[in-house]
Amino acid sequence: AAMAETELALRFQRRFLAARQLRSFPWPELEENLRASPDSSLLLDILQKTVLHPLCVKYPPSSKYRQCFLTQLIRKHEATAAEPLDELYETLAELLREKECPACYKSYILPTGESVTLSESQAIISGGTTGLVTWDAALHLAEWAVENSLLFTNRTILELGCGVGFTGIAICKTCRPKRYIFSDCHPCVLHQLTQNILLNGFTPGPDSASCIQGESQSQGAAGTSCQMPQVMVAELDWGSVTQRQLLDLQPDVIIAADVIYDPEIIGALIGMLEKLSTCRADGKSPEAYIASTIRNPDTYHLFQAQLDKAGIRWQLLPAHSSSTLLSELQPNLTVLQLFL
Repeated sequence: AAMAETELALRFQRRFLAARQLRSFPWPELEENLRASPDSSLLLDILQKTVLHPLCVKYPPSSKYRQCFLTQLIRKHEATAAEPLDELYETLAELLREKECPACYKSYILPTGESVTLSESQAIISGGTTGLVTWDAALHLAEWAVENSLLFTNRTILELGCGVGFTGIAICKTCRPKRYIFSDCHPCVLHQLTQNILLNGFTPGPDSASCIQGESQSQGAAGTSCQMPQVMVAELDWGSVTQRQLLDLQPDVIIAADVIYDPEIIGALIGMLEKLSTCRADGKSPEAYIASTIRNPDTYHLFQAQLDKAGIRWQLLPAHSSSTLLSELQPNLTVLQLFL
């Protein structure tokens, strides 16, 4: 029973630190546990693993989110007619006195136990872009990368449309690439991306606009002598990028997450992939993997049809059997391997 309660508290922790919607939490399971045991240890454990977790204290989700979560936790406790738990009310009182901070954070616990903390927008669309939040396909791709880390170890990785950087930072912390190139084209996204790279223990090099030399300060990496990847931030506009620009990158592997949601950008993405297929000095084509959330099957099938038209072969890779980053495994999440 104690092990089950610990696992439940960890599930609350993963969802809370990543500021998942409250309805995604296992509330019915919590209620069942609270009714079965009047002991307050489970609630105290959840409190310590969420609102009072060191990551949350240092890099908190929005104040409103934390208040709503704690209010819901108190309601579930009160519904059991148990004795009031002072720690819950005291923590809520402190939150109500707290001023809302303009910056809010999401922290993701990787399957390896390490964490990635990002400053993200609270709105899905902000600054004219959807690139300031982390989407499920990025979580899915990171988890797939951790499971297949040898594909990335000691290699140069180029990520297209990287957004605020979750997938790349996760790969840099767990897969030990030689070089990682984050790329996007929106100025606000590139600025936030750079801030998140810094936030996760990577220090800007001499030319911070193009090359960032990193040294991870994450748990698990402390005290080790493993070589950290060179990290580069590149502004790449798929429609106007030149072959000459791509020759400087020399990627072994190309990845992307949630980049085929709009039919209007598929042509530019295909053109980008075609250019990348001949960008290496050794004449070899890079490996390529694209993760997607299939929101509109027509758009997804259009991308596949355009790949066929361009002569780019593809295959659907096997789905995960489980997930620690996502609230629940979703059947509409896929990873395509492309043969450029």
